[in-house]
Amino acid sequence: MLVEKILPDIRKRLLCIKPHETLLQAAGLLDNGSDMLLVCDDARQLAGIITKTDVVRMIRRCSGASCTAPVTDAMTRDALTTTPKAWLHEAWKLMRVKGLKNLPVLDVDGSVLGILNARDALQTLLQETRNEEELLRDYAMNIGYR
Repeated sequence: MLVEKILPDIRKRLLCIKPHETLLQAAGLLDNGSDMLLVCDDARQLAGIITKTDVVRMIRRCSGASCTAPVTDAMTRDALTTTPKAWLHEAWKLMRVKGLKNLPVLDVDGSVLGILNARDALQTLLQETRNEEELLRDYAMNIGYR
Protein backbone atom coordinates (compact mmCIF):
# COMPACT_ATOMS: atom_id res chain seq x y z
CA MET A 1 0.00 0.00 0.00
CA LEU A 2 1.29 3.44 -0.90
CA VAL A 3 1.41 6.50 1.36
CA GLU A 4 -1.07 8.20 -1.00
CA LYS A 5 -3.80 5.83 0.27
CA ILE A 6 -4.07 7.93 3.44
CA LEU A 7 -3.50 11.37 1.88
CA PRO A 8 -6.74 12.76 3.37
CA ASP A 9 -5.41 12.09 6.89
CA ILE A 10 -1.98 13.42 5.91
CA ARG A 11 -3.46 16.66 4.56
CA LYS A 12 -5.52 17.18 7.74
CA ARG A 13 -2.36 17.30 9.84
CA LEU A 14 -0.65 19.95 7.70
CA LEU A 15 0.48 22.96 9.70
CA CYS A 16 2.89 25.38 8.03
CA ILE A 17 4.68 28.42 9.32
CA LYS A 18 6.78 30.90 7.35
CA PRO A 19 10.54 31.06 8.01
CA HIS A 20 10.39 34.70 9.19
CA GLU A 21 7.69 34.06 11.80
CA THR A 22 8.65 33.98 15.46
CA LEU A 23 8.93 31.17 17.95
CA LEU A 24 5.99 32.66 19.85
CA GLN A 25 3.86 32.37 16.71
CA ALA A 26 5.01 28.75 16.38
CA ALA A 27 4.06 28.13 20.01
CA GLY A 28 0.57 29.47 19.29
CA LEU A 29 0.14 27.09 16.35
CA LEU A 30 1.43 24.15 18.37
CA ASP A 31 -1.00 24.92 21.19
CA ASN A 32 -3.73 22.93 19.39
CA GLY A 33 -2.15 19.58 20.23
CA SER A 34 0.16 19.18 17.24
CA ASP A 35 3.74 18.09 17.82
CA MET A 36 5.33 19.51 14.69
CA LEU A 37 5.12 22.40 12.24
CA LEU A 38 6.51 22.46 8.73
CA VAL A 39 8.48 25.59 7.91
CA CYS A 40 7.38 26.42 4.35
CA ASP A 41 8.18 29.25 1.96
CA ASP A 42 5.58 31.02 -0.18
CA ALA A 43 5.88 28.31 -2.86
CA ARG A 44 5.07 25.62 -0.23
CA GLN A 45 8.61 24.26 -0.40
CA LEU A 46 9.89 22.70 2.81
CA ALA A 47 12.58 24.77 4.52
CA GLY A 48 12.60 22.69 7.71
CA ILE A 49 10.57 21.39 10.62
CA ILE A 50 10.07 22.67 14.14
CA THR A 51 8.76 20.64 17.07
CA LYS A 52 7.28 21.57 20.43
CA THR A 53 10.56 20.57 22.03
CA ASP A 54 12.49 22.93 19.73
CA VAL A 55 10.16 25.82 20.56
CA VAL A 56 10.26 25.28 24.32
CA ARG A 57 14.05 24.94 24.33
CA MET A 58 14.56 28.19 22.39
CA ILE A 59 11.92 30.21 24.28
CA ARG A 60 13.60 29.27 27.56
CA ARG A 61 16.88 30.67 26.22
CA CYS A 62 15.42 33.98 25.14
CA SER A 63 13.31 34.89 28.17
CA GLY A 64 9.86 33.60 27.32
CA ALA A 65 7.24 36.06 26.10
CA SER A 66 9.82 38.60 24.93
CA CYS A 67 11.22 36.07 22.45
CA THR A 68 11.25 37.40 18.89
CA ALA A 69 13.65 34.84 17.43
CA PRO A 70 12.55 33.48 14.04
CA VAL A 71 11.64 29.81 13.70
CA THR A 72 14.69 29.35 11.48
CA ASP A 73 16.84 29.66 14.62
CA ALA A 74 15.34 26.47 16.05
CA MET A 75 14.21 24.42 13.05
CA THR A 76 15.76 21.25 11.68
CA ARG A 77 16.79 22.01 8.12
CA ASP A 78 17.48 18.61 6.57
CA ALA A 79 14.36 16.79 7.70
CA LEU A 80 13.59 13.25 6.67
CA THR A 81 10.60 13.12 4.32
CA THR A 82 8.53 10.73 2.24
CA THR A 83 6.37 10.96 -0.88
CA PRO A 84 2.87 9.74 -1.77
CA LYS A 85 4.38 7.06 -4.04
CA ALA A 86 6.48 5.56 -1.24
CA TRP A 87 5.37 2.30 0.34
CA LEU A 88 3.58 2.96 3.61
CA HIS A 89 5.40 0.13 5.37
CA GLU A 90 8.75 1.67 4.34
CA ALA A 91 7.70 5.08 5.69
CA TRP A 92 6.56 3.41 8.94
CA LYS A 93 9.86 1.51 9.17
CA LEU A 94 11.81 4.77 8.77
CA MET A 95 9.71 6.41 11.48
CA ARG A 96 10.18 3.45 13.83
CA VAL A 97 13.95 3.22 13.29
CA LYS A 98 14.48 6.99 13.67
CA GLY A 99 11.98 7.38 16.54
CA LEU A 100 9.74 9.81 14.65
CA LYS A 101 6.09 10.48 15.45
CA ASN A 102 5.59 12.53 12.30
CA LEU A 103 7.07 12.58 8.80
CA PRO A 104 6.56 15.35 6.22
CA VAL A 105 5.07 14.20 2.91
CA LEU A 106 6.30 16.04 -0.19
CA ASP A 107 5.07 15.94 -3.77
CA VAL A 108 7.49 15.11 -6.60
CA ASP A 109 8.28 18.81 -7.03
CA GLY A 110 9.11 19.12 -3.32
CA SER A 111 5.95 20.97 -2.34
CA VAL A 112 4.45 20.13 1.03
CA LEU A 113 1.36 17.90 1.05
CA GLY A 114 1.02 17.15 4.74
CA ILE A 115 2.32 15.20 7.70
CA LEU A 116 2.25 11.42 8.04
CA ASN A 117 1.54 10.51 11.66
CA ALA A 118 2.89 7.23 13.03
CA ARG A 119 -0.49 6.32 14.54
CA ASP A 120 -2.28 6.78 11.19
CA ALA A 121 0.36 4.73 9.38
CA LEU A 122 0.24 1.91 11.91
CA GLN A 123 -3.57 1.76 12.03
CA THR A 124 -3.71 1.57 8.24
CA LEU A 125 -1.05 -1.14 8.07
CA LEU A 126 -2.81 -3.17 10.77
CA GLN A 127 -6.12 -2.92 8.92
CA GLU A 128 -4.43 -4.04 5.71
CA THR A 129 -3.03 -7.07 7.56
CA ARG A 130 -6.46 -7.91 8.98
CA ASN A 131 -7.99 -7.74 5.51
CA GLU A 132 -5.30 -10.04 4.09
CA GLU A 133 -5.80 -12.52 6.95
CA GLU A 134 -9.53 -12.58 6.31
CA LEU A 135 -9.00 -13.26 2.61
CA LEU A 136 -6.55 -16.06 3.37
CA ARG A 137 -8.91 -17.59 5.93
CA ASP A 138 -11.81 -17.51 3.46
CA TYR A 139 -9.66 -19.03 0.75
CA ALA A 140 -8.39 -21.79 3.05
CA MET A 141 -11.97 -22.66 4.00
CA ASN A 142 -12.82 -23.07 0.28
CA ILE A 143 -15.01 -20.00 0.26
CA GLY A 144 -12.72 -18.34 -2.26
CA TYR A 145 -12.18 -14.67 -2.88
CA ARG A 146 -15.14 -12.33 -2.61
